[in-house]
Formats: sequence, C-alpha cells, structure tokens
Amino acid sequence: MSIHTIEYSTFTGWIDAPTDLQPALISDITCDVAVIGGGMGGMATALRLAERGRDVVLLEAEFCGYGSSSRNGGQIAGAPGGDLRMLKLFYPKQLPGMVRLADNAAHFAEGLISEHNIDCDYEPNGMVFGAVSPIQMLRVRACAAILRRAGGRGHVGTSEQLGIPRAFVGGMREGVGGMLNPGKLSLGVRRALLASSARVFEQTKVTDVTRAGGNIMISTARGEVRANKVVLATNAYSGEWDITPKRLSIPAWIIEVETEPIAAERLAALGWTSRSGVVTQHQIMTNYRLTERNTIVFGVRRLERGTSYPLPVRVPDPGLVDELADAFHTRFPSLADVKVARAWGGWIAITSSWLSVAGQLGDNVYYMLACNGHGLAQAPYVGSLIADLIVDGKRHEDLDGIWKDEPKFPPFMMMGPLGLRTVWALDRLCDMFNGSKGRARRAAELVPTA
Repeated sequence: MSIHTIEYSTFTGWIDAPTDLQPALISDITCDVAVIGGGMGGMATALRLAERGRDVVLLEAEFCGYGSSSRNGGQIAGAPGGDLRMLKLFYPKQLPGMVRLADNAAHFAEGLISEHNIDCDYEPNGMVFGAVSPIQMLRVRACAAILRRAGGRGHVGTSEQLGIPRAFVGGMREGVGGMLNPGKLSLGVRRALLASSARVFEQTKVTDVTRAGGNIMISTARGEVRANKVVLATNAYSGEWDITPKRLSIPAWIIEVETEPIAAERLAALGWTSRSGVVTQHQIMTNYRLTERNTIVFGVRRLERGTSYPLPVRVPDPGLVDELADAFHTRFPSLADVKVARAWGGWIAITSSWLSVAGQLGDNVYYMLACNGHGLAQAPYVGSLIADLIVDGKRHEDLDGIWKDEPKFPPFMMMGPLGLRTVWALDRLCDMFNGSKGRARRAAELVPTA
C-alpha cells in the first residue's frame, strides 16, 4: 500500500526560487528614491523610476517576488476586490474610480508581459464570479449590475455559456484579465528590474525607517540608506516600523493547493472549455483554476489573521489543506480520487474599508498596499503611478479614489478570530442549505410522473 505525501512549501508551488540572488547591502549609501519591498508593487515602482532616469535603490528582505506576488492563484482581475454590494453601499462616490483603476491595472499587467516578453502562461480569458447555487447567482447578477453602472464590464451567463465547470450554476466573466503563472510573472519583472539602472539589494531586511532632517534614513543589519524620498511597498509586512500609519491594514494568511496531474479527457469532461479561473461568491471566496501542467490550483476558503510583527514563515496547516481538498472533491465528485500534490501559503494585506490604499506622509514618504486579494495587477499599476507622481509632481486620476491625504483609518470589523470563524460558519451553513436543496431537487427528478 503506497502512502500519499503532500509537498508543503514555505515558498510557492509555482516556481523554484531564483539562483542569482543579489548581494545584501553591506555599506552606507545615498540615493534619490528608495523603494522598500520587492513584490510586484515595489519592483514596478523601482523599474518605472529607473526608466525615467531616477537614482533608485530597492531593498528586499528575501528576494524579489518572494512574497504573495508569486504565491497567489494567478488571477489578473478586472474588477475591485471585496463585495461590490458593500462597496456601493459605503463608498458610492469612490466605486467608479475603483472600477476604472482595476480595469486599467489589468491592461497595465498585460502591457508588462508584452513589453518585457515575459513567458508566464498568460490566458486572457477573464475571471468568473462563479455561483454555486441559485442564491449566489442572485448575488452575481447584483454585482454585475453594480459593475456596469460604475463603468465596468461583465458578462452574465450559465456555466455552459461561460464555459466553466457544470459544478457551478453560472456566473459573471470580467471584461478584461485572465489567468497566468504568477511565479513566472514575478521572475520576468525581476529580470527586467535587474537589467535596469536600479540598484537592487536582496537578502536585506529593513529594521527601521526614520526621518533625519530633510532625508529618510533606512536602517538594515549592515548598512544604511539615506534617501530623499522613500516608497513603502511592503504590503502585508508594513507594520514593522513606527513610521507606518496605524491601522493601515492587517495581515491575513491564506493558502493555495495544487492537485496531481489530471488526464486531459477527465478535465474535458468537466465542461471547462473557457479555462477561465472561477472565484465563488462566498463571503470568504474559494478560487479554482486550471494550469498549463493539467492540474487544478484552488485555495483560500479561510483567512487567518496575523497577530504580531515580524510575520512568521509558515507552511500550511494540514487540517486546512484537508478541508480544502474535501471541498474540492465535493464540488467535483468526478475527481474524488484526485489527490493534492503540494500546498503553500502567503501573507496578504486587508484594509478595514476593503479599498486599495495609497498615500503620502509629509513630502517624502509614500505608501501603497492592500489590494485585498487583487494585488497581482493593481500593485504594479499603483506603484508605477506613484513613480510618475514622484517624477512629475502630478497625481494620476486613478490614484485619486484610493489616495489618503490624512493617514486615518477606521477600526477593523469582523477580522478577529471570532469574526472570521463566524463568517466561515455562515458560508458553510449556506453550503449545507444549498446542498440539501440540490439533493432534494435531484431526488424529485427521479420520481416517475403519472
């Protein structure tokens, strides 16, 4: 009897770590602009500044692309993160700007791929808000109407019309974006950055950021950087220094898992002809997507809140992996024998408003973060806009809707352990209700008519 083992990673399952790590900072240096954080947002900011002739230094604690940039599900989203109904209720004036930003961010990500010739298995097939029940389909239609009124695009249809698995009732496909390998994308942007004039120091953890006269002093273990301006692009890791605004965001740990390879004919039998990624309409969504290696990657379903900094290096909890696998087998019963091959996780940032955030402290500290799960496209786009703001002194209209003139943020609701458990329990209660109705409907169909 063979024993099935799952590969648990402290990095990602999409790629291997780069072998050309850049040297750490070992002396004191000066620069015009320093960027802290080597995720997609930080890399795009530094790359844009370098392209525009600025003397820029990037500091990264591990290596560029180490964080959530290469660990996510690989969705280039064309709509804002969070519940569109709640965003419309609480932020009606900001919603059109958020929709425009998300749409433009998806196009920007596509431009990065094309401009730098990045082979990342990109399929521009949109992402689908998938409904697992008629009740969720009502939510989908409501979100589609809100999106259209705010200037966005989305096509509502049945699972057959959208080419998604028959395990879903239907959904809404976003008008732009698609699926890719986020690890390959991160490596591609990293290559472009290393080929630019930017000075990149990996393996360089920043221990403090302070003001010194008219400059910013950035401390590391073996050297300091004195910069005229600094961009904080550390996303979930942004709470380690006193200079960071209070309640800017909270870190949340999420996991992704990948199945073993699945025979092509079995995948074809699912009806997944569009190959579009699907996110369910639970309060804490679950995402599903096909890969180029004939596997299915799926994840989230639960959020675990980080409680203190520095954030720990983690591997996924086997119990949570089993829970995800059980949900996958329930959703796709024809694949009940397909095993999970690997699992990984990462830290994302969530804001209390569920809006992306960018802003400025004084005249020389800029910050951006918390795209609430949609940062793969939005983070590099916002970073490039901040770079242009630094160079030109003018703020793009897509920054206006997320810009904070005063770094004041409301308290977090429902993001404590009890709140997160409650939301998870409500999602599971809805699953049970929808499942019982589905079983009753199927049983009724088997009763012969007179």
